[in-house]
Amino acid sequence: MKVLIVNTYDIEGGAARAAYRLHHSLLKQGVDSQMLVQSKTSDNYQVLTSETKLKKRFSKLRSTLDGLFVKFYKNRTKTLFSPSVIPFSDVVPRINGLNPDIVHLHWIADGMIGIGDIAKIKAPIIWSLHDMWAFTGGCHYDEECRGYNNSCGSCKVLGSIQANDLSAKVYRRKQKLFSSMSNLTIVGLSSWLAQEAKKSSLLKQIPIINLPNPINTITFSPVDKNVARDLLSLPQNKKLVLFGAMVATSDLRKGFNLLSSALEKIADEGVELVVFGNSEPLVPQGFKQKAHYLGHLHDDVSLRALYSAADVMVVPSLQENLSNAIMESMACGTPVVGFDIGGNSDLIDHQKNGYLAKPFEIDDLARGIQSVLNAENYSELCLNARGKVFRKFDSELVAKKYINLYERILSKAE
Repeated sequence: MKVLIVNTYDIEGGAARAAYRLHHSLLKQGVDSQMLVQSKTSDNYQVLTSETKLKKRFSKLRSTLDGLFVKFYKNRTKTLFSPSVIPFSDVVPRINGLNPDIVHLHWIADGMIGIGDIAKIKAPIIWSLHDMWAFTGGCHYDEECRGYNNSCGSCKVLGSIQANDLSAKVYRRKQKLFSSMSNLTIVGLSSWLAQEAKKSSLLKQIPIINLPNPINTITFSPVDKNVARDLLSLPQNKKLVLFGAMVATSDLRKGFNLLSSALEKIADEGVELVVFGNSEPLVPQGFKQKAHYLGHLHDDVSLRALYSAADVMVVPSLQENLSNAIMESMACGTPVVGFDIGGNSDLIDHQKNGYLAKPFEIDDLARGIQSVLNAENYSELCLNARGKVFRKFDSELVAKKYINLYERILSKAE
């Protein structure tokens, strides 16, 4: 079986890392897997990208041109919006030229594939949803708008009051696309996103299932806490609260402001904060706990040490699919506190391996942090966190589920 995984990037960003992990998990199961990306950072020969400098420059130009449509909306929020309306990408001809048995799409925005080009893919398609983009008029998260249940327009993310705005036009393009496709299966990576996709007016007629991302539970496994803290020059005698994201402190959806407010309510002087994804700011951010900024960590070894060094990880996102950070932290035996939203409950079992706070209630978020840090059964929480990931999300287990899915789809196509 020949599988082609398609993602805009190979290892940059959460969706890319998840797709890359699936690629490796399939290889270990004997599947002939390749990955096709628009922008390649790794040196993996099984990751394919544009072969000439001219094509690479054109890919960057497509991304820039696609973004120009959004710039007309001066009142837009900071949530990512991708029109994906630039046609004539060379990606689809390359896909068809490789002649895979299955094409597994992941995150394909940033000018990689125009919406209308997807229907030109000849092989059966599986599309793993890393956010809401596939069933919205262009936003990657809807900021609780719910327009996608009916149709888009007057887009909250664009800051638009026009019914026939860019989101409405993108919505109609997707409507045309999905109505013409009979070879598509949608995968919601969390049970929440799978359900939202089923409610959407664009995807309600498409087969939708729930399958998670895989994680290598050997790569992500506990390291002795003292050793991990020595490696990262973190204090041994403090309770460390970990927070991180790609742009940890500036992405409003990641909830750093809510965490800051919750930390103000924690009186324990032995608590300190560790932030990754951002370097230390020029102007101190003003919470009372000492903060350690570790910047961007690019390799799994450093991340494994980081998760193991912490006493608790906090993921206070306003919307979240199936968080890599939660899964990685739990695999390393570190309990996680987050709001009871999105896909968080797929991972966190309340007060068994972490804490699910009432959505956006700062007092309950603070209560959750303190309950984990001061838990009499803290060691049990850690064991439960690791055990949940090992039983439900281990790469070997998840890869076999995807292989079963591929085989079922191919048997129907015969």
